Amino acid sequence: MSTAVHRIKVVNDISDLVPILRAVDSPLKLSLVQRLAETWLTQEDIEKEFGKEGLHALPLFEKLKLIDTRWVAREGHRQPEKSYHFYYSTININTTSPLPEISDILAIASLPPKEFARLEARIYEAVGPEGRFFSDVAEDLKMSPTRLKGLVKRSDRLEYRGHRIERIEPEAGDEPR
Repeated sequence: MSTAVHRIKVVNDISDLVPILRAVDSPLKLSLVQRLAETWLTQEDIEKEFGKEGLHALPLFEKLKLIDTRWVAREGHRQPEKSYHFYYSTININTTSPLPEISDILAIASLPPKEFARLEARIYEAVGPEGRFFSDVAEDLKMSPTRLKGLVKRSDRLEYRGHRIERIEPEAGDEPR
């Protein structure tokens, strides 16, 4: 008999709201999150039910560490397939922040794609192929730390590694942006 595991995502930093809001920023992604919370789905299942856009959401969910994965053997398939499930059953938001920072975070989460792409490209270029320290990038781009954090957390091309911002290399088979 299997017991459901109750996992809680704790949000202590205001910038962590950006990826959570982006994970459900369209009706399709919201439906996908709800389905992944109910059951394990393979890429084939996701594409059948949600189309290519559903598949494109998976790398974002993985980067945000919102989904769990496991390999499953399916009848009629030669090799095991990777399946996905939403990792958390509850999100606990426990943060206090000045109003300008909250406003900035909500604005970043709702930026139109073209405007976000322009800002993301500036950060991507500033970071360079080797990556750079967060504070140096914030200073060079004249951005508040909260704004920069929010933009990087929204990006599927950039991530934090320690105190650095680095470019994410696309995996084999991913479409170039």
